Amino acid sequence: MTKTTNLNSGTKRIFICGSALRGQPDHQNLQSAKFIKEAKTQSRYRLHAAGDGWHPAIYEVEQGGISIPGEVYELTQEQFDYLASTEPPNMYPSNIVLEDGEVLTAFLYPQELVEKYNWTDISQHGGWAAYKAAN
Repeated sequence: MTKTTNLNSGTKRIFICGSALRGQPDHQNLQSAKFIKEAKTQSRYRLHAAGDGWHPAIYEVEQGGISIPGEVYELTQEQFDYLASTEPPNMYPSNIVLEDGEVLTAFLYPQELVEKYNWTDISQHGGWAAYKAAN
């Protein structure tokens, strides 16, 4: 069962699992967005290090997926638009599903480009922050 968070205040919740996490170099791209909680996705995604570890590339799979750790933030439309403008080329906003069934927006990457460039699968590293700390 999934549930979509619908906020009436003109804000939206998004799932962050890469370079905009707390303690990561692009965290300032969230501006003053409100931190809500730490969270994990359902086990239906893969995580790769795009561009030799420049940024994460996440996409949904039908099988063989993992749960990706991250953070949930509440953003105004202006904050979301700014964040979207700072994302690397080819990343796009899409729905993701958290462990508890909540559906949020996250920035995903086309699986076909990950495969084309043969970027390293880092799904078993425990998330983007853990991967960056180890490399």
